Amino acid sequence: MKAISLFSGGKDSFLSAMIAAEQGYEIEYGITIVPEEYSMMFHYPNSRVSEYAASLLGFPVKYIKEEEYMEYISRVCRGEIDAIVTGAIASDYQKTRIEKLCYETRTIVYSPLWRKKQDFVIEQLILRNIRAMIVSVSAEGFNEADLGATINENYFLHLKELESRYRINVAGEGGEYETFVYGLGKENIDLPKGEKIWKNSGGYLILKP
Repeated sequence: MKAISLFSGGKDSFLSAMIAAEQGYEIEYGITIVPEEYSMMFHYPNSRVSEYAASLLGFPVKYIKEEEYMEYISRVCRGEIDAIVTGAIASDYQKTRIEKLCYETRTIVYSPLWRKKQDFVIEQLILRNIRAMIVSVSAEGFNEADLGATINENYFLHLKELESRYRINVAGEGGEYETFVYGLGKENIDLPKGEKIWKNSGGYLILKP
């Protein structure tokens, strides 16, 4: 079954694409939406380097501007694609907008993480040896030192502590943080960490290709 993957290079879209491939979906390519800063739906930092994360899963990436993505998805659904893979976990806003675009053409929207417990997402990263670093934070409890940190067992404990103290979403589903996948198994991407940009109570880390 031919599919495309909505792919930011972050942990959720990466894990969803990986699961989809395991379930028999043939991912032709990923679509990375290049958004405006502080987009409601899409990752802002490092959207232009998602192809490096996609290379770990063996598919290329096409970059689409945020204002063009609805028309692009509608056009793709009328082509030879059977399914669109998304990394949605709990965002009805994100999931329903994609489903509306695909409804008329009966294109499958496959969201393998939908309504999964957020602990499950982090546990899967660790179990599968998917290495994702924090590239954006925007919630109480995080600070500049979190930028560049890798989600591992120790960092999972840190996230659980923040959940208990500040009521964050452990998987960052509320926009508390964003990630970039730089390693899988024994393979790593060599992307130098660039400038940390901090504004008020949040910030992001730029990765340089």
